[in-house]
Amino acid sequence: MKRIKGGEEASSGESPPEACKKLRTETSEESEAVAAGESPLCDWSLLPQEILLHIFQYLPLLDRAYASQVCRCWNEAFHMPELWRCFEFELNQPASSYLKATHPDLIKQIIKRHSNHLQYVSFKVDSSTESAEAACDILSQLVNCSLKTLGLISTARPSFMEVPKSHFISALTVVFVNSKSLSSLKIDDTPVDDPSLKVLVANNSDTLKLLKMSSCPHVSPAGILCVADQCHGLRELALNYHLLSDELLLALSSEKHVHLEHLRIDVVSENPGQHFHTIKKSSWDAMVRHSPKFNLVMYFFLYEDEFGPFFNDEIPITHLYFGRSVSKEVLGRVGLHCPRLVELVVCANGLRPLDEELIRIAKHCTQLSAIGLGECEVSCSAFVEFVKMCGRRLSQLSIMEEVLIPDHKYSLDEIHWEVSKHLGRVWFPDMMPTW
Repeated sequence: MKRIKGGEEASSGESPPEACKKLRTETSEESEAVAAGESPLCDWSLLPQEILLHIFQYLPLLDRAYASQVCRCWNEAFHMPELWRCFEFELNQPASSYLKATHPDLIKQIIKRHSNHLQYVSFKVDSSTESAEAACDILSQLVNCSLKTLGLISTARPSFMEVPKSHFISALTVVFVNSKSLSSLKIDDTPVDDPSLKVLVANNSDTLKLLKMSSCPHVSPAGILCVADQCHGLRELALNYHLLSDELLLALSSEKHVHLEHLRIDVVSENPGQHFHTIKKSSWDAMVRHSPKFNLVMYFFLYEDEFGPFFNDEIPITHLYFGRSVSKEVLGRVGLHCPRLVELVVCANGLRPLDEELIRIAKHCTQLSAIGLGECEVSCSAFVEFVKMCGRRLSQLSIMEEVLIPDHKYSLDEIHWEVSKHLGRVWFPDMMPTW
């Protein structure tokens, strides 16, 4: 019979008879397991905490909470600060969403015991105002935390816009004031305004590197200019076109500012016939001189008669997406004035073939490596010529089958062989859009 070590007896607090009885039971169970061809029983409570922590990081939150009830050791691992640095609050209402939601009791426990450990936080809400209000309520309680990243994500319609503006701003200001090292902020489709951005800048100007705030109607060009003037470490910026100005581009191009890496602009028409301002070529040139490798991503959701101010001069776009129908004339201007173009997606064009426009794009856009065409028309001969001019740098070629119009040179059955030859890989037209 095994002896009981004095250290074990002292640490367990059990009397010698009780300890001997427990040991006999465990030994008997192990012997039975070995006799049955099974491996001896393991005491999972003795796993090192660093291993438990690694395992818990892969568990869904609810499963993690259940596991914490197994024993004291697992409960201690459940509350380790390292496990709460990154967290996503899923605030979905059962009546409006089929997605699971973070349990209210867990949210209370997180705020009570782990709010000062949170660093990388996101809130995912559904289309209900109740979900957005719940997110604001949680934000307003994060007074003891210093976040590094914050993301407010609407999975359906922008429900944060339904929350009273004062409630949202008050909650967001709590985070801006208490987080002195905020580096990443995603607040698309929210009622954030100029005064709250000033609070952000006053407390996080030295650390902010990423700011995404598309569809924020209460922010003015002056408000975003304040951010660019003060946050010299900003590397990624996403906003609507109405906030873009020559002054903003010049601020991002100043000697004090680091090299910008990504600039995303959403050009959206709220009403047919909307007027859009023009950005000077000299402002874009300043950006390219200061940040020669930056990506300019532009999403266009305009009506055909609203493209007048765009693509009349050279513009350093690298990724270009047309979400609505775009005319042959505009695509022709793209081929002439977008020499840095890397990716092009045209969702719709009409019934006039884009043969000349595609050839022009292949000729002038020498960095183009990805293209997608939806409801358009291109003759098979022109398409083959386009692929031949671009060659193997076309890493992504997503073309709907109905886009290609057979002609005297190629049929639909023949074109994939010819295109595959020039791409250096097997290629077939798509049956549905992949972008």
